Amino acid sequence: MSDPILGMRFSVLFLAGGVVPNPLDIRFQRVSGLSAEVETEAVSEGGQNLYTQRVPRGIKYNNLVLERGMVVGSPLNLEFNAAMSLFKFATSNVLVTLLGEDRQPLAAWLFLKAYPVKWSTSDLNAEPALVIDTLELAYTRMQALRV
Repeated sequence: MSDPILGMRFSVLFLAGGVVPNPLDIRFQRVSGLSAEVETEAVSEGGQNLYTQRVPRGIKYNNLVLERGMVVGSPLNLEFNAAMSLFKFATSNVLVTLLGEDRQPLAAWLFLKAYPVKWSTSDLNAEPALVIDTLELAYTRMQALRV
């Protein structure tokens, strides 16, 4: 029997235009929003009052949320800044990979045509604590990959 899979080893790669990812932009402490949901529509049948048919209408994705300690001089921060202050968007594909104890891939999720939709920084406080940036991305489609 194998041990349960832990979610503490993972990598995040921004795949934009064949450029090698910047080492500053691959380290995150938390990733969330790895989900997809089928949206349904209720359709009533004539004369049937006991139930309605639920038919699939489309796929809905949550935003991909990435958290990390604040990084100064990051190309990813420049992309987010361009989106938030100049309303200029550049999409990229994002690959999130779950790694095993031996650092070998166990599973992966590919987010296609991702772009920034929210950027926030944790509260500043006189007590010592890390400053955390939260980066939120919308995307057109998620592809779950089982390695």
